[in-house]
This record gives sequence, C-alpha cells and structure tokens, in this order.
Amino acid sequence: MLWTTSDLIWVTLSAALVFLMQAGFCCLETGLVRAKNSINVAAKNLIDFCIVGILFWSFGFGLMFGESWLGLIGTDSFLPSADVSKTLGVFLLFELMFCSAVATIVSGAVSERMSYRGYMIMTVVVALPVYPIVGHWAWSGIDTGETVGWLAELGFHDFAGSTIVHSVGGWIGLAAVLVIGPRIGRFTPGTKGFDGSNPGLSTVGVILIWIGWIGFNGGSTLSFNDSVPMIIVVTMLGGAAGALGGHARSVFAEGRPGIGSLLNGVLAGLVSITAGADILTPVEAIAVGFTGGVIADLGQRLLVRLQIDDVVGAVPVHLFVGIWGTLAVALVGDPSDFGGRSWIAQLGVQAIGVAAVGLYCATVGYVLLKLLDTWVGLRVSAEAERVGLNVAEHGAGSAMQDLIEAMEHHRLGGQLDGPVPIEPETDVEPIARQYNRVVERVAAETSNAQKTMQGLVRATREAELANQAKTRFLANMSHELRTPLNAVIGFSEILATQAFGNLGSSRYVEYAGDIRDAGRHLLGIVDDILDQTRVEAGTLELRDAFVDIPTVVHSVIRLASDRARADCCDIVADMSPSLPTLNADERSLRQMLINLLSNALKFTPSGGLITVAARLEDDGRIAVEVIDTGIGMGPDDIPRALEPFVQLHDSYDKKYAGTGLGLPLVKSLIQLHGGTITIQSEVDQGTVVTLRFPESRSVLDPLSDLDMKGSPVEQY
Repeated sequence: MLWTTSDLIWVTLSAALVFLMQAGFCCLETGLVRAKNSINVAAKNLIDFCIVGILFWSFGFGLMFGESWLGLIGTDSFLPSADVSKTLGVFLLFELMFCSAVATIVSGAVSERMSYRGYMIMTVVVALPVYPIVGHWAWSGIDTGETVGWLAELGFHDFAGSTIVHSVGGWIGLAAVLVIGPRIGRFTPGTKGFDGSNPGLSTVGVILIWIGWIGFNGGSTLSFNDSVPMIIVVTMLGGAAGALGGHARSVFAEGRPGIGSLLNGVLAGLVSITAGADILTPVEAIAVGFTGGVIADLGQRLLVRLQIDDVVGAVPVHLFVGIWGTLAVALVGDPSDFGGRSWIAQLGVQAIGVAAVGLYCATVGYVLLKLLDTWVGLRVSAEAERVGLNVAEHGAGSAMQDLIEAMEHHRLGGQLDGPVPIEPETDVEPIARQYNRVVERVAAETSNAQKTMQGLVRATREAELANQAKTRFLANMSHELRTPLNAVIGFSEILATQAFGNLGSSRYVEYAGDIRDAGRHLLGIVDDILDQTRVEAGTLELRDAFVDIPTVVHSVIRLASDRARADCCDIVADMSPSLPTLNADERSLRQMLINLLSNALKFTPSGGLITVAARLEDDGRIAVEVIDTGIGMGPDDIPRALEPFVQLHDSYDKKYAGTGLGLPLVKSLIQLHGGTITIQSEVDQGTVVTLRFPESRSVLDPLSDLDMKGSPVEQY
C-alpha cells in the first residue's frame, strides 16, 4: 500500500485525535466516580498509556502485525528502530493509540476498588497476550492491503474495531469485575447506588471522546480518500442516534431522562457503527446507533440485577454494543460489500469472529487475572476503599476529602469536639464554614442540655427526698391519729348503745351516734391515706393466698347492706358458677371492693341498683365488676378520678365530696396484683368499674373446703 504525504498527515492527525480520547476517558471516568477516588482514576488513565506505549512498541506491534504464523500470531517486527520507514512509523503510532484505548476501557469498569499496582499488571495483560493476538486475527496486513489473519481470511469485517477494540476491552473489564467483586456497599439492600462526583466533567469527557472518534473511524482508512468524509458523517450520526436511543429507554423505564443514559448512549452509538462505518449509509447508521443506545441502557440494568459492579457502564457500552455493532454489519449492510457472500453467510462469519474473540479474551483474561489476584492481589483493602484511593494509594488529599475525613472523625468519635479545618478559596469552604456553625450551635445546645439535665437530676433528687419525708410524716401521723380515733369511736359507741338511759335526752344519744359515725369516717380516711402512702413508698407487700371470690364479695356486700337500706338502694351479687379460686391478697381484694361499693352507694340515688359481678373471661383472666345506676361521669372526668386527692365535687353536689383516694387506691392495689382497672361511664347512665386479674392468678381447681355462701345471684 503506497501512502502519499496527505495520507501520512491524515493518519498522524487521526492518531492525535485518538490520543485525545484518552483525555476524554479520563474526564468521563473521573466524573463518574466518587470524589475520594478521582485522583486515582486520573492517574490510572495516564499510567496505562505509558505502559501500553512501551509494551506495544517493543512486542505488541510485532505480535499483531509481524510475519504471520498460521494466521494466528505475528513473529517479527519486534522493537522497531529508528530506521523504519515513515509509513511504518505513522502506522505504528496509529495502532499504538488503539491499544491504549482498549486498556482505558477496562479502567472505568474496575474503578474505586482495584489497586494501582493491580491495574498496571492488568494493563500488561491487555497490551501483550490479549489485544495484539486477536488484532492479528482480523487486521494483520491491513497496512499493505494483504490481510493474512485467519478471521480476515474468512471475510470477517470489523472496520475500526467494534469487536477487536471495544469488545476486547469489554471482555477484559467483565473478567476483572468478576474477579475483584463489587464495591463495598454497592448492592446492600436499601441503597440506591453511588453517585458520581461531577457529571458535568463526564459530559465534557464524552464530547472529547466523540471528537476523538473522528480520527478513530476516519483514520482507519489509512489514507485520505473519498470515503473519509462520509465515514465521519456516519460516525457523528451514530453517536447522536445512540444518545436518543439511551434517552428514550431511560424515559420509558424511569419516566425521566437520566444523564447516565445520555452519556453512555452517545458512546454506545459510536461503538455500534465502528465495525461498519465504511459501508453503512447514514440511515443505517442512525438505526444501528439508536439500537445500540437502547442495548447499552438495558445491559446496564441487567448488570445491576446480576449484582455485577461496573462503575461507568463499560461492559454494556463496549462489550454488549460492540457485539451488536459487529453483527449489524451483516444485518443492515449491503451484501455487495461482502465479497459475494449472502447476508446470512456474512452473519455467520461475523458471529464466528465475535465468538472466537470473546472465548479467547474471556478465558485468557479471567484465568490470568484470577492467578494474579491469588498471587499479588488486585483489590485494595476494605479500609483503603472506605478512605478512598486518592489517599490510600497516592497519599493525595483534596479539600473535599479533608472535610469528609474531619466529619467522619466527628461521627466515629460520637461527639463534635471542635470545628473542622477550613481551606480558603476552595469550593468546599462554604460547606466547611456552615458545618462549623452547626458544630458551634450543637455544642451550645449540648452545654445547655447538660446544665438542664443536671438541674433535673437535682430537682428529681430533692423531689424524692421530699416524697420520702412526706411518706414518713403521713405514716407517723396516720399511726398517731388511729389511737385517739379508736378511743373516740369506742366511747361514742358505748354512749350511743349502753348509756342510753343515763344521758337524759334522746338528742344526746343522736349526738353520740354522730360522733361515732364521724370517727369511723375519719378512721377510713386515715386508713386510705396510710395505704396509699405505703403503695407509693413501695412498702405494701401482698400476702397471696387462695381466695374464694364469692365469699369475699358476699361478706363485703353484707357490710354495706345497712347503708344501702338507708339509702334505699339494692345490691345484687352476680357470681359465675364456674369461677375458679383467685390467688391474691384477701385484705387488698376486700379493700378494693369496699372502696368501689362505697363510691357506688355515694353516687347512686335512692331506688338505684348496684351489681357486684365476677366471671372467668375467655383469655383466662378473672374479671370483678361493680356496676351502678348512679350519676356517672363524663369522659374527661374518668382519668382525673384515678388521680390521688382529686375530687370531682366541682362538677357535682357537695354531698358527694370525699378524700379522692378511693379509686386511686383501687388502681394501685390492682396493679400490685399485675391486673388492670377499666372504667366505663356516662353522665346520668351509671358507671361500670372492672378489675381484671391476670391469668396466672387463676387457680383452676377451686378450694373444696370453702363453702359457697349465697347463690350465684343474690340480692341484699
């Protein structure tokens, strides 16, 4: 093949444009990773070109374009020296750029967790045993116009490398991500994934790659001939159609155009038409590119579903779409370009090429990377991944990274022990200043909260001491009051019953009875106060015994029967015939029933009915109820009635006044038994107070030596 001066200039310019793609990939990948890994990704994009440049010059070029052995591998042209022809020198430069593109494709897939050393070793794998070999199969001899590779002999058509460049990079990238695994937390349930640090920079990267693709496809003619302008037009149309395809798929799937689908759609469209850019018409390029954009978006979603972590979508864009673009040559191309083969026959040839390259790259790539991972380790440690590869691999921080580290120190320490450092004139300066304002405010609020808490502790302690003093005082006073009260009650009883004839007047006897009744009332108040005090102090102990509920109920009703007759009220006992024995403190049970009956008699007018009922409920609990037809309470009064020393006489007549300890004491005693109290009441409709004892206090075998006094339903 005779190259003119214009050909040499064009191929050299195209090589420079392909080299520009290196900058584009650097921007694309840097913007798609998190900020803590941006420096590492940029460094890998630079070092891979340096490694590829030396290795491809020394051995890769000879393996790819040297004298062919059976169409499988080149055997000479190693270490080309300065005496090579200018044509060979330009061709070497152009092909070197293609090899660097393959390595750079892989860098995006393995970002954020492959070590710098591991990546350099992987670049060696790409530059020597992988890319030059498959490149020889398809392109060996293209510089002379006499292709000798076995795929080229079959008629395999891959004009600028949908398979030889892009699928190769995709296969190695897939093998690498399978070997090293996903990033920590990438597929943790409940997470949506990781966002890139700078989508704007990624957009600039895609534009640079698009510009570089002019040389990638246009320079692959290896001459500045009449086909170059249309190849460039087809390239531009394919990229544009791919963007629309990715966008359309994103809108269909998510209801909005995702930036990732747009960026990868452009690249997918370009990859799609690279294999057939020399034979596709503009309309065909648009169709192929649009389909490529859709395939890339679907492929990325498939990888996520399979939990394969490809950071930038390199595998869907370069592997999946590279396969599509290679097969599309036969599907939409003109059969006249296939050397007399039908499109079906050409499709078979294209499929053989795709399969052969895929089998070789996947096998060699996976095996070598797996061995390297075992021997030297390709992945960074979990701590390095958490900190970020900028710091862990290069010791290179950034204003944002420094701020993140300072904030992480606060998080791990569990306290905001000072402001974070502020690096002036940076993008993160406003964030750091605002964060420090938050730290200052939190510190002030924490100090105030601590002072308040200390005050609450002191107040609580003082309240406890005061409560203890109150308890001791009430206990002592209740004890001191009981002695004279019992004397007053006893002597007034004698005066009212035994000294009737000596008082000289029935009116004095009535006075003595009033003194006795008032004394009994006062003694009851003292007893309630003492019991409530002991409950609050935690000194009231239950003396559990087997209690026959009907016996206790009937005895309590008999005590209240005189007052009920005086008030013209009826009391009815309604006992379930299958009622088990209760394991409880009999005195407390009696006290609860006395208090409830006393309240019922107090608030039930003449002619009313009071029922004391007991039953075994379905859940095994024993329920004891006191039901009256009295004046009742409103819903707002029920909670207040259960509070100590609260009297509802503000709402009712003074004749209903009391100490306000009856119901609260019942509540305390039933809770000591592990039970509950519920009150249902309506004004002028009566009240139902239910005591429920827990199932554990039901004794299924009733005591046989206790007599059931009274029938299940008995009226007094």
